[in-house]
Amino acid sequence: MSTAVVVGSGPNGLAAAVFLAREGVEVTVLEAADTIGGGTRTSELTPGLLHDHCSATHPMAVGSPFLSGLDLGRHGLTWRLPEVDCVHPLDSGAAGVLHRSVEETAEGLGGADGRRWRTLFRPLADGYDALAEDLMRPLLHVPRHPLRLAGFGPRALLPAAAVARRWRSEPARALFAGVAAHAFRPFGRPASAAVGLTIIAAGHRYGWPVAEGGSRAISDALAARLGEFGGRVETGIRVRSRADLPPADLVLFDVAPRAVADILGDLLPGRVARAYRRYRHGPAAFKVDFAVQDGVPWTYEAARRAGTVHLGGPYEEVAATERAVHAGRMPERPFVLVGQQYLADPGRSKGDVHPLWTYAHVPHGYDGDATEAIVAQIERFAPGFRERVLDMAVRSPGGFEEYNPNYVGGDIIAGANTAFQLVLRPRAALDPYWTGVPGMYVCSAATPPGAGAHGMCGANAAASALRRLRR
Repeated sequence: MSTAVVVGSGPNGLAAAVFLAREGVEVTVLEAADTIGGGTRTSELTPGLLHDHCSATHPMAVGSPFLSGLDLGRHGLTWRLPEVDCVHPLDSGAAGVLHRSVEETAEGLGGADGRRWRTLFRPLADGYDALAEDLMRPLLHVPRHPLRLAGFGPRALLPAAAVARRWRSEPARALFAGVAAHAFRPFGRPASAAVGLTIIAAGHRYGWPVAEGGSRAISDALAARLGEFGGRVETGIRVRSRADLPPADLVLFDVAPRAVADILGDLLPGRVARAYRRYRHGPAAFKVDFAVQDGVPWTYEAARRAGTVHLGGPYEEVAATERAVHAGRMPERPFVLVGQQYLADPGRSKGDVHPLWTYAHVPHGYDGDATEAIVAQIERFAPGFRERVLDMAVRSPGGFEEYNPNYVGGDIIAGANTAFQLVLRPRAALDPYWTGVPGMYVCSAATPPGAGAHGMCGANAAASALRRLRR
């Protein structure tokens, strides 16, 4: 029987392990932390309340071509949808409101902007499953749906600023800006529209669900599925060099490219080592989890029913803050993402005290304290919030890297979304997963298709590894 070792138990590492074990490979996953999951961990960061440590809302995971075929519901993974997917409130009292339904979203935007939203996103949502089969694979592949991909590609390569010009009203432009900001990339750069378009299309197809019981349910279900195929996970084992690796036919690394270079050392071809060490990381996240009495008193009513709330004001303000953090400057009013997962999953709360998940976009490696800036942004759209806070837990960019070394400098998306790295991460190669060393592969979010709890980086890397193994 062939053997494999997977270093790291994030969703990509576990997905790679399940893929290989399902094909008859004997798999062992080595995890440095005491608990599995990487970015999909959940715990009581404040007493009695369940908080997701990083990944929280999963429009890309629920429709993942790999995860959706594993029947993870048998192992406790249940998706829960909020009444409203996302709200982007404005100081004027208006807001952009994103529903799973394209029609409902368009109706809320109204007039010409609603028609333009419908024209852009109805075809993307209707064809999302076919589109995802190509988007979730490396750039250099034979497309399964070439016409659909050809229709999406030119738009994805546009700057987000160019796409935003489709809409005239502040709510519509702000709504798109808030989702596009998930890329941590200035809106004027090429391909900065890609992430926003993809997330909105996925959301219109599947909604913005959360995992019941917290994001840890994703990793727990994957680990249980791995066990069914005979694989195992060992925690508390840190791999620092190749001497720490047990003998195996295949080794897959769910770690950052620089860590792969450190582990493999001079075993890596020089050109690969240089590419891994040059791999760029982007802006950081500064996270604050709150325990809130009676929830957030949002001024805009739909925000009280929304799983996600984006705080950044109008399009121009969000664009300016993203430029600032990319340039290494901390804005006075950073873009803040707020997760109200308990609305779809009430079991995370304790009576009328609810967990609130938030993070701000901050410069890479930021060593200041953004807590007050986050509170102020929430107060801006929910006066009286401060008085409802009973407790909080703070994680700085340095704290993120300590929690998960893949989050270099607090970069929770595992690599800057430059135009090059968006499509050719972690290096330019026909097989982006192969390290150039026989049997050694990278399967982290630093490989295509990038960040998210969809597991596709791991599944793609495992497929590549198995093809070479069986030649």
